[in-house]
Parts: sequence; C-alpha cells; structure tokens
Amino acid sequence: MAEIKNYTLNFGPQHPAAHGVLRLVLELDGEVVQRADPHIGLLHRATEKLAETKTYIQSLPYMDRLDYVSMMSNEHAYCLAIEKLLGIEVPERAQYIRVMFAEITRLLNHLMWLGSHANDCGSSTVLIYTFREREDLFDIYEAVSGARMHAAYFRPGGVYRDLPESMAQYQVNKIRNAKAIAELNANRQGSLLDFIEDFTQRFPKCIDEYETLLTDNRIWKQRTVGIGVVSPERALNLGMTGPMLRGSGIAWDLRKTQPYDAYDKVEFDVPVGKTGDSYDRYLVRMQEMRESNGIIQQCIKWLRVNPGPVITDNHKVAPPSRESMKTNMEGLIHHFKLFTEGFHVPEGQAYAAVEHPKGEFGIYLVSDGANKPYRLKIRAPGYAHLATLDEMARGHMLADAVAIIGTMDIVFGEIDR
Repeated sequence: MAEIKNYTLNFGPQHPAAHGVLRLVLELDGEVVQRADPHIGLLHRATEKLAETKTYIQSLPYMDRLDYVSMMSNEHAYCLAIEKLLGIEVPERAQYIRVMFAEITRLLNHLMWLGSHANDCGSSTVLIYTFREREDLFDIYEAVSGARMHAAYFRPGGVYRDLPESMAQYQVNKIRNAKAIAELNANRQGSLLDFIEDFTQRFPKCIDEYETLLTDNRIWKQRTVGIGVVSPERALNLGMTGPMLRGSGIAWDLRKTQPYDAYDKVEFDVPVGKTGDSYDRYLVRMQEMRESNGIIQQCIKWLRVNPGPVITDNHKVAPPSRESMKTNMEGLIHHFKLFTEGFHVPEGQAYAAVEHPKGEFGIYLVSDGANKPYRLKIRAPGYAHLATLDEMARGHMLADAVAIIGTMDIVFGEIDR
C-alpha cells in the first residue's frame, strides 16, 4: 500500500489573497494545514537604513509608504517621536486636526480591510461598496495635502497647513452634463470641514449597508466563526495589539491608556470581542468605524469655533509663513536653513507609539545631536501578527488560511520595512 505523506505547497508570493509579497510555505495533510511558514523580505525597502542618510523632514514621506493604507497614522508616530526629543509643544488646533485625520485614516484602513477580506472570502460586492466611501476620504486627503495617498501632511510641531476654506469642484465634461455635475458638487459648496461633516452624517448608513451584506450572512459566518481563535493570554504573549488583541477580549487601546494629542479630550468607547475568532475581529473593526466617525464629529465641532496656529512658531523646526519668507531676511534664512540643512535634534532617545488602525505602531529614535537620526527603529503591528500565522492556521483548512491572513489586516510595506 502506498505511504501517504504530507505535501508542501507554495502560497504566493504572487497571490491575490496574500496582501503583498508574502510567500507562505504550507505543509498540508490533505487539505488541512499542519504548518505555515511565512517567508518575508521580498519587498524590502530599507526605510530604517535610509532614514540614517536623510534629514528628519526628508524621512517623513517614507513613513507614508510603510503601511500604505494608513498613511497619516505612520507620520503621526514619527512626528511624536521627534517632538519628544525636541521638547516642543504642538498648538491645540493642530492636535485636533491630527486626531481628526488619524481617525479618517482609520476609516480608510478599515474600509480597505473590509473590502479585501470579504473579497478573499468570496464576496466581491463589499469591495465595490467600501471603495465608494474611500473616494470621498481620498478627496479629503487631497484637499489638505495635494496628494490622495502619500500626504506628508503631519509635520514635527503640527501640520503642514490649516484646513482649506473651499473644496475642489467637479467640472462639466464630455461624460457628464451640467445637471449631473451639479449633483456631484452639492456637498462641495462649503469648506473642507463642511464636506467632512457631510461625510460623517452619511457614513453610519454606509456601515449599516456593509453589515446587512455580511453580519448575519451564513456564508460569511461559516468562513469566519471559529476560525483563527486566539485566547486572551496567547494574544498577549504573541505580542498582538489593536483589533487583533481587542478581538480576544482585552480592552487595550493606546488612545485611552496613553493618550496623545487631543485624545484625552474626545469621548469614545473601546469595542472588544469575546471569543477571539475572525468573526469577533470583524465585529470589533465595524464598531471601531462607528466610534471613529463620532470622534471626527467631535473634532469638527471643536475646530469650527477655535481658530489658531496649526504649527509651532519655533522657526528652527517649522518654516515661517510664505509672506514672512518673502518680506523678511530672518524668515528667508530660517526657510533656507530648514530645507537645506534641516533641524538638529538634541542627543537622546525616544519611543513614541500611536494606536494605528492595525495595532501599536511605534517609532524608536536615537539622536546623536545631528540633523539626521543616528538610528530609527519601527515597531510595525503587522510584523508581530504575521509571526502568529503558523499557530493560528494549524488544524484549519487551506481556504481558512486566506481568511486568517485577511483577519490580520496585513500590509507588507510595514513588515518588509
């Protein structure tokens, strides 16, 4: 009689469900996963090493490209670490703008996760729904920074500029007539804040639509209930953070436990799961989107009535206004020095972490007093989560490995940093 052996299968690195260049070597007994060995390093971008050769401000756009669906959250941690070393105060208005955009980024991330995770599990409809809302959020990114994705909007000491007083309008073209364009421009008549407020009023209904498609859908539940179960103790021991940890029932959220910027001034709840399976993590992220929507609304309310500066007035760190630069010799010198040489950061080390949409995203900076970091180390949440894949996938079917990668919300830019 022929001896039956386990066989080895390559999953990726070019695989639509791998969410990046992940090569997964699976040892299978029939269709059951016995071992999962993730191979990384196929997208290596050397961000940490590159930062040692760039001034602090030149390294900022690299942060957007780490987890490329949570752009401003990466910038946030980087700026907080620099501010810690410099000991500078961020104006209150800038803190509220940062919090608002950090939550807009959380929505962007969770929408991408929801659409792609559902698509991996067999529902392509949800992906089309979530991208509809992502377009509006990208318009918000574009309005403040000029870029739809890699914004470089957060700066050490505040944000690049204040919120614009007008939104870009659609123009009449060959495809759409004046009436159709007027409908598209209906919510773009006011300021950016008006546009964001209009979005937050529409968004809860959109979440209801996603939930109608998925939450009680028996196929979705068959694909996620009881899949990738992690106990609270194991979740802590494996270094899980964010929705992966909260899905196992541990209410740990840096916005509550170690508040930064204006998070101690806004009201929100921390959703937690019970069973620690893929379905619970889905429910946690869905509720997080509702909570983020509420935080954005609170920020809008505050920003409407509290004008003020949006970046520090220390011109050794932040550039002077364009007017000052063009009319005042001192301003011109500051501007020139800042963009050629950069600013010098006092000797020391600092670690700053934010509650990134995927978990704890931290930046550890070591300065030797120069205008470039001596060492930069990034603590990426996806890296720790990917390490748990073997444990989470064992005993599950091959198709469940796809659902487990999806529930981790992995993006390879931050893993192969």
